[in-house]
Amino acid sequence: MKKVYFIVLIVSLYACREQRKPVPVRTEPDYEKADSLMSSNTDSAFYYYNKVATNSKDSLLIARAYNGMAIIQTDAGDYFGSQQSLLLSLKYLDETKEENQYCLLSDYNELGNTSLNLQNYDAAINYYNLALKFSKNQQLNRIALNNMGVAYYKKGEFKQAIEIYRSIIDSTRKNRKEYARVLSNMAKVLWLQNPDYRALPDFQTALRIRKAEKDDWGLNASYSHLADYYYKSYPDSALSYAGKMYDISRNLNSPDDELEALKKLIMLSRPERVKMYFERYRYLSDSVQAARNTAKNQFALIHFDVEKSKTDNLRLQKENAEKNTQLLMQSMIGSLIFLLFIAVIIVSYRKNKKRQERLKQESEIARREEKLRASKKVHDEIANGLYRIMAEVQHNNLEKEKLLDKIDALYEQSRDISYEWKREEPADFSETINGLLNAFSSEEQKVTSSGNEAALWAGVNNKVKQELLPVLQELMVNMQKHSGAGSVAIRFKKEHNILQIHYADDGKGLPENFRKKNGLTSTGNRIVELRGEFNFDIDSVKGLKIRINIPIN
Repeated sequence: MKKVYFIVLIVSLYACREQRKPVPVRTEPDYEKADSLMSSNTDSAFYYYNKVATNSKDSLLIARAYNGMAIIQTDAGDYFGSQQSLLLSLKYLDETKEENQYCLLSDYNELGNTSLNLQNYDAAINYYNLALKFSKNQQLNRIALNNMGVAYYKKGEFKQAIEIYRSIIDSTRKNRKEYARVLSNMAKVLWLQNPDYRALPDFQTALRIRKAEKDDWGLNASYSHLADYYYKSYPDSALSYAGKMYDISRNLNSPDDELEALKKLIMLSRPERVKMYFERYRYLSDSVQAARNTAKNQFALIHFDVEKSKTDNLRLQKENAEKNTQLLMQSMIGSLIFLLFIAVIIVSYRKNKKRQERLKQESEIARREEKLRASKKVHDEIANGLYRIMAEVQHNNLEKEKLLDKIDALYEQSRDISYEWKREEPADFSETINGLLNAFSSEEQKVTSSGNEAALWAGVNNKVKQELLPVLQELMVNMQKHSGAGSVAIRFKKEHNILQIHYADDGKGLPENFRKKNGLTSTGNRIVELRGEFNFDIDSVKGLKIRINIPIN
């Protein structure tokens, strides 16, 4: 929910800006521009942060720039992009340097936030613990612990969540907003653990405090808790609180909370009002998904433009140096040869400029076509699906529980569309593969590879490369979320025009009732489209082994 992110954003901004005061750090004009635009124009802020990360020579400033980019990506719903930026930020930081610790705190806290949003609760808890390691402020500690409590209760481990809330609630009494947040969260978890627990007095106390403090984000959470609490016992009261949550989430301009409130209203309202709420839900869900897809694409374009600008500048510098050397040599031979040489340079320059313009135009056309393809995909699969559900609501008197199941399934389907985006061929594909695998390697989960050399990828069809990156990413995500592995090995080999990829880990392996979900189904489809094979080794005694064979031409 949006309010969880808002709390974590406080930690990130406070850690990355307030704690820097005791230790002077360098800055640059582009970084100052990005900071000043953070609250008014996030696209421009992202652009300037990216310029700093690409061009700066100061490792700490680069880490801070990646941290700022990650916060913007999280707010836009680009959680995987945010994690990538944060992992890049960590590579530029040294835990032993005091001036680096405020950014380490912010990076780990934001990684906890993105993991929470991606429902990877174990990772979220681990990152919050790492953030606490670098925090020297008690209020920040309490906020991080509160978020860790959220991760535990989302995971279903109510006892651990309750222990955390009880350990910090007494120290929050001087801060009424903070006290209300912890009190309300603890009451909800106690009630979830024991439905007979009388959570209402605590809920009402938190609500009174939030009204007195004019804490709209807190009121939004209180109304959600009370709607859930009254859902079975007093549906009319639950409906009233769901309506209040709906109103305040719209005032806060928080689409995620508005969608949650609409779900409650659809479940609790009379049949004649369900259609109205569902139409609003359909419109808002469509708009949120479209906005997030646009934001992800915009971030990718900004990355591309900044990298291209840097490459062009380096190339032009090199070309200018070569031209100056040639001109100096020609001046020694004579003015006639010098003039002829200048003429050749001018003609060459004009041809090169026209070629660059043509390539740029072709690149922009390709990007537009890719956007249109994604828009068509959203229309064909999501919009048509929503209209199908509307028809069932109108003509078949669809039960509310089944209606919400269909809505949730359609929402997951909309997220899966992002798996199908194509990417341009990287200059060094072996380095790209290394970067992907290293992003998932940690002290707890070692990822190693062999055979990933530049010579291996020579002659491999570009389509194979484009499809292989999301395949490997899906394997890594599943490994990190489900396997419990401590060691992962991936071997690449090319034999008889067949690209062979062998994956092995020492995790839990496949359960007896294993079924492929969206990610692995999409992965299998990609391999089939390449006329390849994607096989699980079901006879493996321990861990998981996967074999992939793909024709390279």
